[in-house]
Amino acid sequence: MLSDRQPRRRRRPALSCIECRRRKIKCNRTEPCRHCVSAKLKCIYKVYNDEPVNQFPLRPGVSPLESSSSSSHAPSPSTSQAQELGATRPTSEHDANAAGFQVVEPWAGAVLGCSSKGSQNDGPNTIILGLDRSSIQPHIPTPEADSGAADTPQRGQNASNKSSVPSSITGLSENGRDILARQLGLKDSQIILNKTRVLGWTLRLGITQEFTPIVSCYVAAANAAKGTMPQDTEKGALYAQIWALLQKCKNIGRSIKLGRPSRWLSYPNFDLAPPPREVADAMATLYFQSFESTHRIIHPPTFWEEYQRFWDHPETVTTSLRLKTLLVIGIGSSVSDHTESNPGFRNTVHQWVYAAQMWLSGPLEKDRLNVTGIQIFCLVILARQVFSIGGDLVWVSSGSLMNMAMQIGLHRDPKHLPRMSILQAELRRRLWATILEITVQSSLDSAMLPRISLDDFDTEAPSNVNDDELKETTMASPPHAKSIYTSTSLQLILLDLLPIRLRILQLLNGLHSELSYVDTLALSSELTDKYRSYRTFIRDSEKAGVTPFHRNLLDNLVRRFLIPLHCPFAGEARTNPLFYYSLKVTVDSAMTLISPEPDEGFSRLMSTGGGMFREAFRSAMIVITRELLTQIEAQRSEGIGHRNSQDVETFKKAVKEMTALSIERIRQGETNVKGPMFLSMIMAQVEAIEEGIPCDLRVAQSAKESLELCVSLLEERAGTVSSPCPSNIGLTPNSLDPGYGMDLDFDFESLMTDSIFT
Repeated sequence: MLSDRQPRRRRRPALSCIECRRRKIKCNRTEPCRHCVSAKLKCIYKVYNDEPVNQFPLRPGVSPLESSSSSSHAPSPSTSQAQELGATRPTSEHDANAAGFQVVEPWAGAVLGCSSKGSQNDGPNTIILGLDRSSIQPHIPTPEADSGAADTPQRGQNASNKSSVPSSITGLSENGRDILARQLGLKDSQIILNKTRVLGWTLRLGITQEFTPIVSCYVAAANAAKGTMPQDTEKGALYAQIWALLQKCKNIGRSIKLGRPSRWLSYPNFDLAPPPREVADAMATLYFQSFESTHRIIHPPTFWEEYQRFWDHPETVTTSLRLKTLLVIGIGSSVSDHTESNPGFRNTVHQWVYAAQMWLSGPLEKDRLNVTGIQIFCLVILARQVFSIGGDLVWVSSGSLMNMAMQIGLHRDPKHLPRMSILQAELRRRLWATILEITVQSSLDSAMLPRISLDDFDTEAPSNVNDDELKETTMASPPHAKSIYTSTSLQLILLDLLPIRLRILQLLNGLHSELSYVDTLALSSELTDKYRSYRTFIRDSEKAGVTPFHRNLLDNLVRRFLIPLHCPFAGEARTNPLFYYSLKVTVDSAMTLISPEPDEGFSRLMSTGGGMFREAFRSAMIVITRELLTQIEAQRSEGIGHRNSQDVETFKKAVKEMTALSIERIRQGETNVKGPMFLSMIMAQVEAIEEGIPCDLRVAQSAKESLELCVSLLEERAGTVSSPCPSNIGLTPNSLDPGYGMDLDFDFESLMTDSIFT
């Protein structure tokens, strides 16, 4: 009889609390949840209608940890994928089998306690070490959403069950934002302003106790300037000298920057004369051989026709053509040795960049609202990053570039627009892909949202064709197969990786997003898997024209996204070994960025570049120095020097190379001296730990010596730079804003602990 039937039992566990289910709102599933706290209600969790409150039903003989493991349904990636990323298993298969355990998948960074595909017969002695990307889709949770799959077991267990779960498991429920806030000692609502700019959490890579002696030295030097001296007179004298040298470096840097056209109060007379023809030809060729491979801005055959007209009839050349030509020549000079034999040429290139920026910003000039104007805008942004001219403010300019591009319809595919030639259609698609790349890179640097989503445009990817196959009269140009390398291949690779990087940026920089470890593993695996296949394609295409510069540039544009993605969890790997995979990824990515393939052009670029080039170097520097200090400290405290001495030497060599590069950047025009100062202090701290002596004095001495070297380099640089600024303006370094000349390159503010911030 129907009336005799038992009430229908709910078999799917209700993860939300009773009040949120009753009010039909999203529960964040904490205990108590956010809504119940705000509404001052009693928060109660009830799994089934016929089950006790706050208790998950367990199968007989199954522990709570195993129950949560079997309910996750998250298989692990393949062994080859783990090896490709450099992950090492915490224990060998032989040891595990000898102890009666079965190793399912050796992925050291995966979440312990998630079951693996094909492991239905796993017994209670199974070590689960894997997650499968196919069953984990990265998502952007709302503020009320679950902060991570790993915290599900905690909500339904009573106190006794919770106590049986290892702390390393419960630690996985924290999201990246919470971890960084805890490391900083901040609340979610607190915002850090660093020189009037929000210090995004992707920039807080140096929050770690290993840097305490360095931060203490910097703070002591600042206090010494205020008259607060330590009892040790030798240290006090050193701190006073350090602060005096720092101020001297800042004053010299400000004097150097007085020559910038943007600092003039009168309209500058720009020198828009090109260099000799043979020099210009060589540099323009270098531009197309290097940067145009990834940033498709100009159609080479069309440019060379205009370039010839530029030289044949200079009196009839338009301003837009002149600026475009000079920018191509200038950007190409960044990978040339011409500036070494003619140091004044770089100042001339800077004037071209400023002139183009001023031309773009002219009010009510609608003739710039076209494809040529977009090309010049893209060239200006690229030049600003190559020559470190306001490279840390590119995100602001990229927003204007995006608006300008959408105003002329680049976000709509040409098939939706009035009929145009194939060449013009392809040029518009290439320009839009370049703008997207500029947008995501600047978003990562500034820790801001990219202000674009995949739903905001329908422009298709450029065709996989060579430049010489496109002409104004071309009626049809069938694209080549993706397996064939063309002059558009590198841009297509970056465009294919764009959706993944956009999701990373949305999780890192979103106002209400919560980056869980499951999201991190899924996005990281998706990005590395795709990029690995493209690396194989690029290696096989070396005969088609791929150079070490191309591979290095591609690595720089892609791999640096992995560092801020994993960094919050990598910092927890010391206390929670389940995060070891994140530590491994950040270190491997950092070593790749600071040790590229040998290439003279790329080395010159890294010694002058700002924006995305400087930020990649800065984040890699923090990761590597932190790991070096950790390894050295482990040698001292645990006596394991014979086991990791090779790693220590590798990191030491990397730090020395970074120190040399930082000093070269000062020699080439960088005015922020904290980079070489920081690296010198790191090596001094390492040497002091190895010798078993206090490191305070050694660190202070190294800081003083580094600053003395930087002062001499800056004075030498100031002697070679002649300021064209009119003398009657009356600008002096002291008349400028206090923050003037303090580029957001590397600042100890990003290393400060919570006591400094508060």
